[in-house]
Amino acid sequence: MPREHCKKVPGRHRKPGPLSLTWRTTGGVIVGAAVLGTAAATAQASVLPFGSAPATAAAAGAAPVKKADAKKAGKGPAKSTSKAEPRTSPAQETQDRPKAAPQKTGDARPTADEAIKLAKSQVGVEEDSGGETKFQKWYMGTARAGETVARDGGSISEYGDAQWCDMFISWIGEQIGFTDQIGSDAWTVAHARWFQEHGRWGTDPRPGAIVFYAWDGSKDVEDIRHVGMVVKKVDDGTIEAVEGNTGNAVRIKERPVDDIVGYGYPGYKP
Repeated sequence: MPREHCKKVPGRHRKPGPLSLTWRTTGGVIVGAAVLGTAAATAQASVLPFGSAPATAAAAGAAPVKKADAKKAGKGPAKSTSKAEPRTSPAQETQDRPKAAPQKTGDARPTADEAIKLAKSQVGVEEDSGGETKFQKWYMGTARAGETVARDGGSISEYGDAQWCDMFISWIGEQIGFTDQIGSDAWTVAHARWFQEHGRWGTDPRPGAIVFYAWDGSKDVEDIRHVGMVVKKVDDGTIEAVEGNTGNAVRIKERPVDDIVGYGYPGYKP
């Protein structure tokens, strides 16, 4: 039986619990600090031009859960207990990572149409026989992967079999040089909070907005389970979006607004 996509996973893509984040950018590379209890750990660092308020609530606790275990565990990526897996050191996992793309500002910013065009160009990309896509492989090669592992636990290699809808959105941001506006994460709840804390959150389905879903009618960010990019408003009760990890592939879907918690708004060029 094929694995169900994010819609069917009852839990979070990453792990639950409180976490405090601080954001900043240095030389176009995302850096930052996360506090887990009293211990400091590396985390995301992207301050949007429209604000620098610190994030206040994210997660601490369990390691990522594998996709095969996600239905049971109710979480995103996590280490499988069925077979021992080699663990690489942080130094090994950070070697040969690609450099972040230069971020675009001012008139060089992409438009919403350009972001949507790129997202739609990926429709049909699907998981290989091992459950992996180029989006997971890309994410594992970024500095951000090390930061989210430090925040959430587990190891970078475990992203290879993780829920990947948010990695797809993060990939789009990187490809168009707009990570500082679209964000970069593997956990939908933290990604949504990032938009909220920088004053780019709302209920208007603008084209190119990042749409966050819950499946029980909840409007609580804590209940977010899935993410996509808005293509258009179909009518007052429906939107069309491009989504990764939907039926194990990138697909265009129409969704009722009842499933939507809110939207994050990148600062596209008009």
